Amino acid sequence: MSLVDAPLARADVSAARPSEPTVRAMAIGQHLIAVALTVIGVIRALGDGVAAPAAIIAGVAILAWHTAGALIPRRAAAASARATTAASAQASSVTWWLVGFAAVWIAAVAVSPEFVWLAFLLWLLAGHLLPLGWGLVFSGAVFAVVVVAPILHHGGTSYANVFGPLIGGVFAYGISRGYLQLLREADKRERLVASLTQAHAELAELQDELAAAQREAGAIAERTRISRDIHDTIAQALSSIRLLAHAGGSRTADPAAELTLTQIESLAGDSLADVRRIVAELVPAELEHGALAAALQRMLDRAGEETGLQVELHVDESIPLLPTEIEVGLLRSAQSALANVRLHAAATRVVLSLIDAGDSVRLDIIDDGTGFDASSWERNRQPASSSYGLRFMRDRLRELGGGLDVESSPGEGTAISAHLPIHFDAHRADVP
Repeated sequence: MSLVDAPLARADVSAARPSEPTVRAMAIGQHLIAVALTVIGVIRALGDGVAAPAAIIAGVAILAWHTAGALIPRRAAAASARATTAASAQASSVTWWLVGFAAVWIAAVAVSPEFVWLAFLLWLLAGHLLPLGWGLVFSGAVFAVVVVAPILHHGGTSYANVFGPLIGGVFAYGISRGYLQLLREADKRERLVASLTQAHAELAELQDELAAAQREAGAIAERTRISRDIHDTIAQALSSIRLLAHAGGSRTADPAAELTLTQIESLAGDSLADVRRIVAELVPAELEHGALAAALQRMLDRAGEETGLQVELHVDESIPLLPTEIEVGLLRSAQSALANVRLHAAATRVVLSLIDAGDSVRLDIIDDGTGFDASSWERNRQPASSSYGLRFMRDRLRELGGGLDVESSPGEGTAISAHLPIHFDAHRADVP
């Protein structure tokens, strides 16, 4: 990194940018201008009768100070761990370097007025490195030195010595500001391209995760349907066969028939046990030991034990028996919301409420964590580490005919309300 790059400094000073070749070319041009103007100043000073040691020392001091400026951004970057930010540390170092460079130049002008040529380099640097106001003040001070130097050395000056540097200074300062604006625009475009590339990658990842979530929801719905069909048909038929065989065996006096009926009863019982095992394995794991309320309580208890959260669950007693798809949707929503609380909210208390809302059932999750700007998220869909979970949750609920409401503000916690219709319409779910 060079002084040309200093106004574009970011916190991530080590990040490579596509404009690096352009910046490097400008830095080389800046050094060539410094060398050329210094050599011209030394040669003209020698021709003006200045002692060779004094002229050469003045030229070497100017070049040495200018070269040292190339190391400032690197030192500022290395010290960024101790400074508030790398950008502020670098800006301060560069400003003081430019002031020191002006002091060295004034000392050289005191040796010979021919070194006023380097004023053009100072104007270029002022336009590039300083804010507009301070840059104009600095440029005015440099112009004053350019005007006064011939008077002090030769006792007078000319219109050419005044208006020539004035026009050249305005031109140099304007060109420098223009280059700075071009660099900033290029840097802005590169950041935009990088942001779009990252957004594209995140969108692709989001689509993959959404597809996976849809496949999971479809698989759960299909497994639930199969388990229900098996339970309502095969299991019931086997149970009836077992009861009929038992009843027939107790009424017959034929030993052979009784043995056959006993074997049928035993075989039907074994088969019924196998069918029940298959049905149990097809039911979602979280719901296999009980109803939705019990599954939510187990989830909260586990979160409380692992994180120290204070947890509460409130369930309306009037909630009817819910379809499995609705229970699974609410359970997945609760899991996602609790994951966000654990990872991002820094909360101490979480309250879950399962509410009977007439034709729908509502699951409210409220925490006392840090919160976020929910209105900005709703309006702009700003990417954030927790927003993907909210998006997945909303998409899953919409597939089931429901929705998700989010209320939050920074420092005031978050309230999430997932609602689903009690009577699930299988045709509305977009299940692959």
